[in-house]
Amino acid sequence: MKIENDFNDIDALGDDHFSASSETPLRADAFKLSSNEKINIIKDDVKHILETLGLDLNDDSLKGTPNRVAKMFVNEIFGGLDPDKKPSASTFDNKYKYGEMLVEKNITVYSTCEHHLLPIVGRAHIAYISNGTVVGLSKMNRIVDYYAKRPQVQERLTIQIVKELQDVLNTEDVACVIDAKHLCVNSRGIRDIESSTVTSEFGGKFKDHATRRELLDYIKLDTQF
Repeated sequence: MKIENDFNDIDALGDDHFSASSETPLRADAFKLSSNEKINIIKDDVKHILETLGLDLNDDSLKGTPNRVAKMFVNEIFGGLDPDKKPSASTFDNKYKYGEMLVEKNITVYSTCEHHLLPIVGRAHIAYISNGTVVGLSKMNRIVDYYAKRPQVQERLTIQIVKELQDVLNTEDVACVIDAKHLCVNSRGIRDIESSTVTSEFGGKFKDHATRRELLDYIKLDTQF
């Protein structure tokens, strides 16, 4: 009975999008194995899952699936777990002396819910106010992509993007708003295909009501995507 209750408690936390930390929960030995070693292990695990479900992996359509899934996990959708793939974000002097808000909106987000390993798909909107340095626009996209490519909770993803840009730009004046659909909600459980989730993190000057309002007016958030 206790084991069953423990599983029920875990399921409830997952459905509530509970997260204990803004850091991705990694084990100390997370990078002990090489990418190829991880692929070989995951391939066998996926094979076992599919066979347990009763699928015939001798079928031409299925026999390559374990290897494809393993490579996708390690090299693609969870590639953001690898610190070697972290994008370099060179900064430049703000020679134009531009002191207003810079906003990049509608950055595509493809991530994976860590509770059910189903897709999170949406848009991120990022803003910062320069304190003397600026960063290339494409670097903001790459930062979003890097932190999205791991098992995620949307709240954590939002915070991680802001913290990274605060470090890169050496300023607290960074904000991020994410609007995304979670397939763990849209395709299973309640199966609500219309709802989306909006999260935000406001640092520095963006905690001021007027500055925050300016950002929200810029992005004119439309959840129908």
